[in-house]
Amino acid sequence: MHFTGTVYRNPYWETFPLLQITQGCTHNKCKFCTMYRDVPFKMQPMEWIEEDLKEIAKVAPDARTIQLLSANPLAMTYDKLAPILEMINKYLPKMEYIYACTRVTDMKNKTVEQLKSLKDMGLREISLGSESGDDWTLERINKKCCAADITEQCAKLTEAGINFWLCFLNGVAGKEHSLEHAIHSAELFSQCKPMLVGTGGLTLFPGTPLLEEAQRGEFTPLSEKEMLIELKVFVEHLTCDCYFNTHHTSGIHLSGPDFLKRKDSIIKALEHEIEHGDMDRLAAIRQNKRSL
Repeated sequence: MHFTGTVYRNPYWETFPLLQITQGCTHNKCKFCTMYRDVPFKMQPMEWIEEDLKEIAKVAPDARTIQLLSANPLAMTYDKLAPILEMINKYLPKMEYIYACTRVTDMKNKTVEQLKSLKDMGLREISLGSESGDDWTLERINKKCCAADITEQCAKLTEAGINFWLCFLNGVAGKEHSLEHAIHSAELFSQCKPMLVGTGGLTLFPGTPLLEEAQRGEFTPLSEKEMLIELKVFVEHLTCDCYFNTHHTSGIHLSGPDFLKRKDSIIKALEHEIEHGDMDRLAAIRQNKRSL
């Protein structure tokens, strides 16, 4: 298999197998991220993709799910992406569910009709690295998209019938804009109605601009208790029914379906942690998970 650099798998359910169709990230300038910092973006050669599919077909001929790599493989135009999906179906004829993580802005170069066509070829689920629904925060962390972009592109996916996730990065606005980040994100996510809302806690990795800003006193990270308070505010303002998932970097497990039915119990669990939780233990859990 032609994998370049570190491989990042879907954090919530195991997609098997994995197929790399691009390398790196088209943006690669988010202030909190180092995942693809040293990997220039480019398309994987079509001959590599076909060779990999032939290999997959030998070991998993009955595969029904597959994840496309790397950071934002759907940045490709429809005309470049469609032949790859057709090739997947050629070599894996039982394929039902093609999944990819990608950037919100990757939908801009595709019409609703093109997205419907990709869905018909198996593209059923997309994870969008939104991080926030608050314009101040999105600009602050250099996401190069705004709340209106998220709303517009999610509406296209909804019309095309493609399921999507939105991700809330707990703590990424720092103390400077914490409540606005939580409230505006919840309001926008509720409007977009994703099938899954994922949350994770901010990690200040070495080499990131956000860590350097924190060291210069230009960004004030939240404490463990403040992270929980921000997450509670987000949950309180979230009104869409979805699968609610806390990433392991959250330090607390609140994952499960039927969010609206569980909302009160999630809030109570967060309130209990805020009042009685061992913050050193939570910090240790998150620190251990970060190093995996």
